[in-house]
Amino acid sequence: MGLIPAFIRRRIAHRPNLVKIVDNIGWLFFDKVLRMGVGLLVGVWVARYLGPAQFGLLSFALAFTSLFSPVANLGLQGTVVREIVRDNQSARLTLGSAAILQLIGGCASFFLIVLGIYQLRPDDPLARSIVIILGAIMLFKASEVALYWFESQIQSKYAVWVQNGVFLMFATLKIVFILMEYPLIVFAWLMLGEAIVVALALTLMMNHLGPTLLNLRASSQQLKILLKDSWPLALSGVAVVVYMKIGQVMLGQMVTEEAVGIYTAAISISEVWYFIPMAIVASVTPSIITARKQNMELYLSRLQNLYSTLVWMCMAVAIPMTFLATPLVELLFGSTYSSGGTVLAIHIWSSVFVCLGVASSQYLLAENRQMIALQRTLAGMMLNIGLNFLLIPLYGPIGAAISTVCSQAFAALFFDFFQKFTRPMFLMKVKAFNLKELLRIRHMKFN
Repeated sequence: MGLIPAFIRRRIAHRPNLVKIVDNIGWLFFDKVLRMGVGLLVGVWVARYLGPAQFGLLSFALAFTSLFSPVANLGLQGTVVREIVRDNQSARLTLGSAAILQLIGGCASFFLIVLGIYQLRPDDPLARSIVIILGAIMLFKASEVALYWFESQIQSKYAVWVQNGVFLMFATLKIVFILMEYPLIVFAWLMLGEAIVVALALTLMMNHLGPTLLNLRASSQQLKILLKDSWPLALSGVAVVVYMKIGQVMLGQMVTEEAVGIYTAAISISEVWYFIPMAIVASVTPSIITARKQNMELYLSRLQNLYSTLVWMCMAVAIPMTFLATPLVELLFGSTYSSGGTVLAIHIWSSVFVCLGVASSQYLLAENRQMIALQRTLAGMMLNIGLNFLLIPLYGPIGAAISTVCSQAFAALFFDFFQKFTRPMFLMKVKAFNLKELLRIRHMKFN
C-alpha cells in the first residue's frame, strides 16, 4: 500500500478486499504514469530526430503489425482471468493451455504479417524490413500468461516491476542511439529486443511467485473451453485494433508517410490517457464477477459507478485538451508537426468512448455474451473503414481522427440501443454523462 495516500488508507483499512483492489490500481497507475512521462519524452525525442516522414514509416509499421496482434492474443486475457478467479485450483491447467494457444497464435500472426507486407509494399525493402522485425514480437506473446496470473491474483505490482525496469533500460538506449545518430531500422531492433527481455523477465517472475513454467499443464478439453469462450473476443479484438489503427495504415497507403507521422504524433498524446479505463477495469473486474454471483442489484450498482467514474475522468482530460491541443503539439514535437493540433483536438474525445467500451466489455464477459461484443466492434470497424475511405482523401489526418471518434462512439454507446439485451446498458451509459450521478458517488463500492 506504499503508493496509496495515507488519508485513503485510513478510510478503507477496515475493508481488506477494497485495500487490495486500490493497491492494485495504484500500481497500475504508477506503471502507466511512468510510461506516460518517460515514454512521451523519449517518443517526442525520437519523432523530432527522425522527422515526420521517417517517424511516419515507423508508425505505419507499428500500426500494421498491431492489426495482427489479436491473432496472437486470441482474446484470452479476460477469459483466462475469469477462469482462474472462478477456480484457482485449475490455474496451472488454464495457464498452460493458454500459453500453447498463444504460441500457435503468435506464429500464425507473424506469418500473416510477413505475407501481408510483401503484398502491400512489394517495392519498399525498408518498410518490409521494419515490419518483419516488429512482427517478430508476436512470437513472444505466450509469455503474457504471466500477466494474466498476476491480474487474477490482484498482484499487478510484480508485472509493473518487471515491465518498467526493462522499459527504462531500453528508453535509455533509445536516447543513446539518438545521440549517436543511428538509422531508423536500429529503433525497430530495439523494440524487438525490449519485447524479448520482457517476455523472459515475466516468465522468471511467475516462476518465482506463482506456478512455474515446468508445472504448467494443458489438455485438449481446456484448450476447447478457452477457445470456445474467447474466439468471439479474439475477433472483437481484431475489430478494435482495426478501428484504432487502420487510420495510420490507410494514411500511409492513401496519402503519405509524413501524414502518418503527423497523425501519430497527435494521437500519441491522446492515447496516453487510455491507461485510465484499462487500469481501473483490470483491477475491479474480479470484484464485478464475484458480485454477479452474489447480488444482482450490487452488481448493477458497481457497473453504474464504474461507468460514471470513468466517463468523467476522461471528460476532465478531453475538455481542456480541446483548447490546448495545437500549442501542446508544437511545444512537444516542433513546428513541423503543428498541423497535428487539430487532429489531437478531435481525437482526444475518443477516450470517453474507449472508457465506456472497456468497462462494458467486462459486463458482456461476466454475462457470457461475447457474441454481442463481437457484433458491436465489427460494426464499429466497418464504420471506421468506410468513413476513412470517404474522409482521408478530403481531409487527410483530420479525416482519420473524425472517423475514429465517430466509429468508437457508435460501437461503445449507440450500438447498445439496437440490442434488447444491451438496451439497459445503453441507458446506464447515457446516465453516466449526468454530472449529478457522479457527485452522488462518493467512492466506488467495491468490497
